Amino acid sequence: MSTPDPALARDVALVLRGARRIAFITGAGISAESGLPTYRGVGGLYNDMTIDEGLAIEEILSGETFMRDPALTWKYLLEIERACRGAQPNAAHRMIAALDRTHEVCVITQNVDGFHVEAGSRDVIEIHGRLRELRCTSCGARAARPDFDGLELPPRCADCRGVLRPDVVLFGEMLPVRAVARYELALRQGFDAVFAVGTTAGFPYVYDPVASSARAGIPTIEINPDRTALSSLVSHRFECGAVAALRAIVDAGI
Repeated sequence: MSTPDPALARDVALVLRGARRIAFITGAGISAESGLPTYRGVGGLYNDMTIDEGLAIEEILSGETFMRDPALTWKYLLEIERACRGAQPNAAHRMIAALDRTHEVCVITQNVDGFHVEAGSRDVIEIHGRLRELRCTSCGARAARPDFDGLELPPRCADCRGVLRPDVVLFGEMLPVRAVARYELALRQGFDAVFAVGTTAGFPYVYDPVASSARAGIPTIEINPDRTALSSLVSHRFECGAVAALRAIVDAGI
């Protein structure tokens, strides 16, 4: 993985000095340095999973399968949660949170690990939900859990015995209405700089804000060791991990 270019870091530090409102749009890559493998779709972490049922994991982790056979979906949700067990926010999450002291920072994340909130960011839109936040599909009761140990399959609500599910977007489901409303309001308010960190930008709601900002001449910064659909559009690009890039920017004198 390459070392951040000091001149690039200084340029981005200058951008931040002149910015009031900043967006960080983050994906799986920012959590990779917390020990989580990068993933697709629903919190994922399943690239190396062995599937016993002869189905694609995207089908097992779909809203349709959950409605038909919640125990099957939960079997693999338990594996995903175990893969997250013990992981913590890393320095990249904490550096973004620290910017709240000097800027208006809005974090829009595809990740379901909750790390941005744990790191202290105040304005976080978890567009795909949060894995360890459970809700009842019958009465709507919610409860946070530190882990999924001891859950029956499928787990049941203590109040009404309805089936519980993680408050995440499964394959084939719509994005949560409340998160979308917050996302749309944030975009209408506008940003002075937009970061895309550790995301392939495969979804329109990730790609479009960065692309439209780039076309409008707003500074756009991509942090990703791999090239993406955004790489040719952004004004600044770090070909390295999130911790190294953000630390270089901080060291350049934010």
